[in-house]
Amino acid sequence: MRKVSLVLLGAALGIGASALSTQTQLLSGTSAVAASAETYRQLSLFGDVFEKVRTDYVEKPEESKLIESAVNGMLTSLDPHSSYMDAKAFRDMQTTTKGEFGGLGIEVTMEDGLIKVVSPIDDTPASKAGLLANDIITQIDDDQVQGLTLNQAVDKMRGPVNSPVRLKISRKEAKDPIDVTLNRDIIKIRPVRSKVEGGDIGYVRLTQFNEQTFEGLKTAIDKLQTEIGNDKLKGYVVDLRNNPGGLLDQAVMVSDAFLDRGEIVSTRGRNPDETQRFSAKAGDLAKGKPIVVLVNGGAASASEIVAGALQDHKRATIMGTRSFGKGSVQSIIPLGGQGALRLTTARYYTPSGRSIQAKGIEPDQEVLQDVPDDLKGKDETKGEAGLKGHLKQKDTEERGGSSAYIPPDPAKDKQLIAAVDFLHGIQKGAANVTKPATQN
Repeated sequence: MRKVSLVLLGAALGIGASALSTQTQLLSGTSAVAASAETYRQLSLFGDVFEKVRTDYVEKPEESKLIESAVNGMLTSLDPHSSYMDAKAFRDMQTTTKGEFGGLGIEVTMEDGLIKVVSPIDDTPASKAGLLANDIITQIDDDQVQGLTLNQAVDKMRGPVNSPVRLKISRKEAKDPIDVTLNRDIIKIRPVRSKVEGGDIGYVRLTQFNEQTFEGLKTAIDKLQTEIGNDKLKGYVVDLRNNPGGLLDQAVMVSDAFLDRGEIVSTRGRNPDETQRFSAKAGDLAKGKPIVVLVNGGAASASEIVAGALQDHKRATIMGTRSFGKGSVQSIIPLGGQGALRLTTARYYTPSGRSIQAKGIEPDQEVLQDVPDDLKGKDETKGEAGLKGHLKQKDTEERGGSSAYIPPDPAKDKQLIAAVDFLHGIQKGAANVTKPATQN
């Protein structure tokens, strides 16, 4: 689960300044001076080792890579979520959180070493050029795709807006390969998808928390209320399953969308004066309608903030299986043109003051999926508790992950079916009544 997205705390430059001021305070006083002397002795040891490797290693090493690896080793020794990002990784992270980039507008996956189109995104160069689901991309700008990783292929298709890219497509229905030339455009990642379930239930799926998530949620709810009609609308299913997280401010705004008052989340760092509290403002986009939130072993970080806030305020019924259990906050600290630090700087706590670190959100009603035999045992995440070097919780029983399986056929999705049935069987406001979680 190294793909778990990060909860980012505040503006990056502000975080960097905060970290520098904290460091200055720690280096004041006699004990700090002594500690500093020991630190410099250790740094001298590092310098000696670096020089030996640089001059005596069997092959001439790339010095910048040595330093980068040393920095990353230091950070990854802290916990699974702290790391060093080089300039490219930092740009990629910014693209993910911003939610838009120059590209073609296709969702792709790798299958048997081939790049396969999952679906073209509406009103993008890919959809306008007629690309279809299940198309196989064999060449990008005359370069063979086979042998590339999925990320490498995606990097080749992204680029400056209005720049051309040539694709060679293999399609089952076509005898010969299809050559297509497209001009890249601004592509917005769709973190929110919605549909009507059962004629009177609004279903909203959040796939990640980027800069577009809250606005996407507002648009989805407005559309569902118009399609169904507020009088007929029974409630909402908010699907956070396999959502790895993202931006803290978006998690706060999504939670606030369904709350009128009260604390949403607090973040507590190393020093008491670093504590931050985020509270809801008046206004409920769902207009008091009942809500069911779906979670599973792949719901992490920002997803758990939303689920925890709505659960503590008894605003929603949480259904599914136990969430991942990532209860820490990472700050992104830019390092000029040399990339950035991703550093764990705080733990977060739900409104009732509980930390879900290495424990997860327990659903109010546990609902298990029917997992195919060939996937049994492979469908469960390790959870935060299963990650080497994770932050420990004092006097707290750690819990592993749970199943992250979602059937591709909605008709077989027992968790979604249970959520819809639950909303059909209750009156307005009954989703506020929770039941004890089933332990497993």
